[in-house]
Amino acid sequence: MTSRWMLEVERVRPVETQFHVMSLSLLNDGRDDLDEWYAAQIPKWWGPVRVCIAAAEAHGEEVLRDLYTALGTRHHVQGRELDHDTIVEALEEVGLPADLVDAMDSTAYDEALSKSHHAGMDQVGMDVGTPVISTEGVAFFGPVVTPAPKGEAAGRLWDGVVLVAGTDGFFELKRTRDRDPIFD
Repeated sequence: MTSRWMLEVERVRPVETQFHVMSLSLLNDGRDDLDEWYAAQIPKWWGPVRVCIAAAEAHGEEVLRDLYTALGTRHHVQGRELDHDTIVEALEEVGLPADLVDAMDSTAYDEALSKSHHAGMDQVGMDVGTPVISTEGVAFFGPVVTPAPKGEAAGRLWDGVVLVAGTDGFFELKRTRDRDPIFD
């Protein structure tokens, strides 16, 4: 949702979003306090991020924006698993070689994945998840927002993020979620 919001922000503010790979599998690896369903998902999450890292290494990080959108649309909007065939479709949609899907089952990209993951997460600490955004030299977990604001509403939320980023000692705003994500 945050990625969709940031793409909307780009339409109304002079901002350019740079996508970066982080991994919930890596973040949660070895934790024993996860609920059963979540823990069962972790092995499935390695494949898609390995493909993203392989694509970024071979074709530059700028491919992540469109690849993330193609994968996210298939998974979050269409409700599809990010399996081999779905990932091949996403790669082909964005003009990337289908053989990048081979990275799903390879540990060859795990060192680069760890480096990318830590480049983002070390800015905020490992006690948060995704999304993480960085602006004005400050990184935050969030904002978690659903549905993603559109138009000037997206810009106003961005203005607020920039405002708190400029406030020394600001750490967090949070409330309990009362609805599932709304993808539109």
